[in-house]
Amino acid sequence: MNAPPCGYFTDPKHECSCSPLQIQRYMAKISGPLLDRIDIQIEVPPLSYQELAQKTLAEPSAAIQKRVDAARTIQHQRFARSSIYCNAQMSTRQIRNFCHVDTASHRLLEQAINKLGLSARAYTRILKVARTIADLDTSDHIRSEYISEAIQYRSLDRQMLF
Repeated sequence: MNAPPCGYFTDPKHECSCSPLQIQRYMAKISGPLLDRIDIQIEVPPLSYQELAQKTLAEPSAAIQKRVDAARTIQHQRFARSSIYCNAQMSTRQIRNFCHVDTASHRLLEQAINKLGLSARAYTRILKVARTIADLDTSDHIRSEYISEAIQYRSLDRQMLF
């Protein structure tokens, strides 16, 4: 979605001139129940010309593809006896079976739910995304850093509290 009226809300290089009420009204244009259905919500800040034109190499696409293929293989094996093929499609029962978290992760989730006011649907989305992050890291276990990363992908939920 676009930025609120002035175009600079959350822009690190420009100050937003919108009032809190204007920002709240703008953010309310997308409903909470709709946001709950979006697994990954990230803010993409504007880039400067220097950032766009820099020639430093990022991770090669082939390396990323290899990691994604490995994660997809893990998921295909996990769901071989079911009618689904990826973590995003997991039911509540499958989440309970495949998204076990340790005590530290439970505390992290509890804090996120309580402080950010996340819904039950957002909670399950976080678990599914964390399971996928673990798969990308070829980890059998969902560790707290995966939960933390998945929570960070709920940026619009956090902004709705503004």
